Amino acid sequence: MQKYLIVGLGNIGEKYRYTRHNIGFLAVDELVRKMDAKFGSSNFGEIAQFKYKARPVTVLKPNTYMNLSGDAVRFWMQKEGISIENVFVITDDLNLPFGTIRIRGKGSDGGHNGLKDIQNKLQNQNYPRLRFGVGNEFEQGRQVDYVLGVWSEDEVEKLPERLNFVADAVLSFIFSGLNNTMNNFNGK
Repeated sequence: MQKYLIVGLGNIGEKYRYTRHNIGFLAVDELVRKMDAKFGSSNFGEIAQFKYKARPVTVLKPNTYMNLSGDAVRFWMQKEGISIENVFVITDDLNLPFGTIRIRGKGSDGGHNGLKDIQNKLQNQNYPRLRFGVGNEFEQGRQVDYVLGVWSEDEVEKLPERLNFVADAVLSFIFSGLNNTMNNFNGK
């Protein structure tokens, strides 16, 4: 039976909770809520586990901070015996307009430190990922302030629908596979 590891990237701590850089955490929070599961503390982060259409799913929010996310991903892949094609990483993307998602089966880190560390620790960039657009409405040199900043009022209004959409994309990935999910969810 194929097992799945769904990873939401973010930073731990209340001050980061509702920042753009933590969209991965918010997305997996919605997924776990939708599946009526609960997170608990474990090695390298918070873990929730459930079955979807008889497929075992482990959901991870690493507590390693963004730049060391690869340690947590590698640990849970090994612990649960999950192959790289069944890992699905959710992260923010400055190059996409707010709320737009882009799903790919492989690719570069695009300058994202969380993805960079995962690729370094796994020695592989061929794992599925979902990038959630956070836009790039910041002045030159203010990128860090922007991604670690809170959402605008307009974004806050739209977030619940977009997070539900991402949760549906994750469930599609688990049940229908990467290609079907890309066809049905990319760019929307």
